Parts: sequence; C-alpha cells; structure tokens
Amino acid sequence: MAAEDHTRILVPVGESPTLRNAVAYAVRVAHDDAAERDGRATVHFVYPAVWRAFESTRAAKFERAEELLERVEVWAADDLEADETAVEIETAVVGADEYLFSPGDFARVLVNYARVHDLDRIVIDPEYQPGGNAPMLRPLEFELSQSGLAVEEAPVERPARRTRLVGRESLSQLLIVFGASYLFYLALGGFNTEPFELVTGAITAGIVAIVLSKIALKGPPNLREIPRQAARFALYVPYLLWEIAKANVAIAYVVLHPRLPIDPSIERFEAAVWGDMPATTLANSITLTPGTLTVDVSQREFYIHALTQSSREDLFEGALERAVRFVFYGRRAARIPSPRERAANREVDES
Repeated sequence: MAAEDHTRILVPVGESPTLRNAVAYAVRVAHDDAAERDGRATVHFVYPAVWRAFESTRAAKFERAEELLERVEVWAADDLEADETAVEIETAVVGADEYLFSPGDFARVLVNYARVHDLDRIVIDPEYQPGGNAPMLRPLEFELSQSGLAVEEAPVERPARRTRLVGRESLSQLLIVFGASYLFYLALGGFNTEPFELVTGAITAGIVAIVLSKIALKGPPNLREIPRQAARFALYVPYLLWEIAKANVAIAYVVLHPRLPIDPSIERFEAAVWGDMPATTLANSITLTPGTLTVDVSQREFYIHALTQSSREDLFEGALERAVRFVFYGRRAARIPSPRERAANREVDES
C-alpha cells in the first residue's frame, strides 16, 4: 500500500469536557479519508506527561493517564462500530522522563512522536490544556504549526462556562490565601490582638482572597503537601539569610577594593522549577542576594544581571535553585543537576 493511501493522525489527549467529541471527530475524519482513498488510517492518541520523574504522586498520575487512554480506545471502538478494520487505534504516554513546562516543550515531544511514527496531521481538542490548568492551547497550536505538520482544531461544540465566585474546588484556594493574608496583616502590626485590628485584618484578607485566590494558586492546592512545604520553607529562610550575608561580604570587598573588580553581564539559564510560586521564589531569592538581579523571567528562562565573576559562578552552580526545589518538591528534586551541569549535558548530547 502506498504511503499516500495511509492517513496518520495524532491527537494530544488530556482531561477535558470536549475530549469525547474530539475523539469522535478524529476517528470519523480518519475513517472518511481511508474510505475515500480506499486505504487505511491510524489515529494515535498521545498523552503528554505533566508530572516530573521525582514526584511522589507520579505513579498515580501515570495510572490515571493510562486509564484515560483506555477510555479513549473504548470510545474510538464504539465510534467505528463494525468497521474497525479501516482504522487502527494507537495510544501512548510521552515525555514521562522529560521536563515539560512551556508550550514549546509539549510541542517538541509531540512533533518528535509524529516524526518517529510518520504522522502528518494533528487534531487538537479545543478544550485541551497541556499544562493541566494554564491557558496554553493557543501557543501550543502555534508551536506545532511551525513543524510543518497540518494542525487543526476539532470543530466540536464547547460546553457553556458558568463560574461561581467560590466553588467547591476553589474554596481551599480561597481559605489558604485568606489565612496567609490574614497572618501577614497581623505580622505587620506586631500581632496586635485589639478587636479593631482583628476585624480590619479579616476584612482586608477577605478582599485579597476573593480577588487573588485563583491567581495566586493555579488549581486546588495539595493539602497534604502544604505542611511539608511550610516546614521545608522554615529551613530555607535561614539558608537564604546566610547566602545573603555571604554575598554582602563579597560585594563589600568589591566596593572597597581600589580597582573595583566588577565584571557585569546579563546571564540566561533555564531553571528546573515550574509553577508560579517556585519561579517567583527563585527569582526573588536571586534578587535578594547582592551581586545578582533577576531582570526577566519567561517560562523556564531566567535572565539575571550578575555584577561579578564570583556571583555569576554561584548562579550557575545552582545552590539557590536546588534549595528552592527542595522547598517545593522535596529532597529528590534537590539532586537534579545544576544549570552548569545541565548545559554541559546538552552540549554532549548535541555533539
């Protein structure tokens, strides 16, 4: 059979309200193309992994991904009914051993899979969100279109969106932001227990929680992880203060030196952190450490102004990055190679 008689379609898969209809559309298109060409068709349903290799919940997430792919297979078989011989269904989980963060990362693993399996067409569920909850569909479609593959969005009906100010899933977000804001307000006032301070603090924290809870936290928080992260953060604060103190001494030496041995430069490195809170923590920690200043953060890319050679070396040694990973992801994450080691590994792979 000639290659042009074989239709090969790739469909990225993730939990969404329109996934069932997107599956039906992809299978129908594949079947119609196969019938028109008197050939065959294969539809690959691919689940890009959104977990990390060292996450404690990775096994459970992988199992849910496999269950979703099995459900997709059942749906596809139902849509094909008796004419299953014309269309083959393949499923796979991709990117489980990689670090997927930006739309470009997801596009890369999908395009690599498409090239390995000689796929020439991608059908995207209009409600698919590769990052889990961040709005990444449009940039993902753009990244995929740069590969030369035909990319189309499944023309399926989207459900009406009705959002409440506080829903069951967002209640935990609101309570956590309220508690943190209230505690911060009381701390600024020296933990004054006067009724006026307590009431105004509660009102202020309530306004902050209502306005910012869905911005500060993307999705329902993991209540089991919060106490562990808080304990690790308590260890991180004195470590950060020690790093700030050491950097202050180093910068004081540079300022007082007769030759003023500075070597300013803008450095770029890809940080192995993901999510708004870890990235913000790392960016602020770098800025708080004299000698380095976070200029810009774009996805995984950090642009840092380094004043001296020693501050530049400390940055690429990745001590602060490892500490932040420890706070948010645990001890296993702290053992990820430093930015310098990751850059060296990439050069070896490319050569």
